[in-house]
Amino acid sequence: MLARIVTDGQEHKNAFSVYDPTMGSGSLLLQVKNFIVDSPTLNLTNKIQYFGQEIKNQTYNLARMNMILHGVSSAQQHLRFGDTLGVDWPSDEPTTFDAVVMNPPYSQKYDASEGLLMDPRFASFGKLPPKSKADYAFLLHGFYHLKDSGTMAIVLPHGVLFRGSSEEAIRKKLLEEGKIYAVIGLPAGIFYSTPIPTCILVLKKNHTSRDVLFIDASKEFKKEGPRNFLLDEHLNKIFDAYKERKSIEKFSYLASLEEIQAQGFNLNIPRYVDTSEEEEEINLEGVFTELLSLETEEKQLKSELNEYFQQLGLNYEI
Repeated sequence: MLARIVTDGQEHKNAFSVYDPTMGSGSLLLQVKNFIVDSPTLNLTNKIQYFGQEIKNQTYNLARMNMILHGVSSAQQHLRFGDTLGVDWPSDEPTTFDAVVMNPPYSQKYDASEGLLMDPRFASFGKLPPKSKADYAFLLHGFYHLKDSGTMAIVLPHGVLFRGSSEEAIRKKLLEEGKIYAVIGLPAGIFYSTPIPTCILVLKKNHTSRDVLFIDASKEFKKEGPRNFLLDEHLNKIFDAYKERKSIEKFSYLASLEEIQAQGFNLNIPRYVDTSEEEEEINLEGVFTELLSLETEEKQLKSELNEYFQQLGLNYEI
């Protein structure tokens, strides 16, 4: 889903670059090639440039091996072992990319030292995300490395949509500048690492209308055992709604900045997409009629039982 979103409208570029600052084994990076089309001068093998960073050495080596196994040449892979939030990378050309994809660790602690306020990744926001929750730190890092014409998609916990303090200030600035393009709520239980529901935030730098598309896909899954799975039919429904960018009853809503301002810049999806089902009207007259009928049947049954007890010579009455 993330790869499909970030490549949308860019499938035919003569060259394409993608960056994952928390790449893990590189699987998300490699998904991008499934949605890029060969160009007249370059085939897919040479067309895509992959950039990624990973803090765990063993996982970093897995990513390198994964690239090789998928036929990505050394000239096309630019992978680094390092701390994404510690020292900014890439710092040499290229520093911005056509697509940024991320599934970072959720609500992780990080070193939110005051020196980071001078870092160009965070400086323009005037505040740092709380040191106990690095979610927006990862988001701002990835967004800093996005081209003006590019698209970023990041998976995060729902808390980023409504938490206050410095996170609210960052969210407000992103919204006022029209950087948040879409919010997609996902079902719970679709990741091995966590059972909690998550959301996709889609960001663009060239989105001028400042409206935000909300999609509630929390019910779009197939349950198998303890886990939930997004099937092709679910993915297609979500992506079609993303592409159409319009309100669909009980599934999506295109909210203006004014509507979001009225909600205090809270992006909690149920505030915009009403998925509640109307309760069935109760016919009170019918209920009373049924109760009277049951009461009559009860009296008749008691009478029949008492008569039966008398026939048996039992001195017993209900």
